[in-house]
Amino acid sequence: MALAPKFAGQKFASGVSPKAIHTLELYLDYVCPFSKKMFNTVYKSVIPLVEKKYSGKVEIIFRQQVQPWHPSSTLVHEAGVAVLKAQPEKFWDFSQALFDKQNDYFDVNVVNETRNTTYKRLAKLAASVGLDEGKIYGLLEVSDKPGEDGSLNIGNKVTDDLKQLVKAARLVGIHVSPTVLFNGLVENSISSSFTKDQWEEWLDKNVV
Repeated sequence: MALAPKFAGQKFASGVSPKAIHTLELYLDYVCPFSKKMFNTVYKSVIPLVEKKYSGKVEIIFRQQVQPWHPSSTLVHEAGVAVLKAQPEKFWDFSQALFDKQNDYFDVNVVNETRNTTYKRLAKLAASVGLDEGKIYGLLEVSDKPGEDGSLNIGNKVTDDLKQLVKAARLVGIHVSPTVLFNGLVENSISSSFTKDQWEEWLDKNVV
């Protein structure tokens, strides 16, 4: 699938040339423990490996996979979209910070706070990696006043972008997180428990 330019912060590509390169798409949910496990290995070990060994041959795309049976999943992914709008080059750093604090956004830790209170915590987390807290919260905040046309489901300033990300996942029928696609096809051989060595072995075999 193509990636819209406004979501370019989701993409990691080292030494990209005009030639076609392999694409790894990681469908990850910020409140999924297995997604956290995969992200940590990819962020800390696989990305440096790609830069060193597979530069110009493979790109990695973080696809945000909202799992709505956890209501906070929508909120944390909205924060990811806000970062993409405000400072896309910070997306991966913010994602690392959010996965590190994943437990703070599990059901029992958000159920008794308002939606905007959760957004305030997410904006503060974004500030910890160098983003403007006020700007991020401004993108996430939902007003308690009706819209100018009287509408009550007004959403926030990232709602329309989040819709596009959800539609993209639905288009390819992704359900489980994490799910990995390689060149557009589901790659079931890659597990969330993959080590750096297993990733390197898989890349050696499949990236030519």
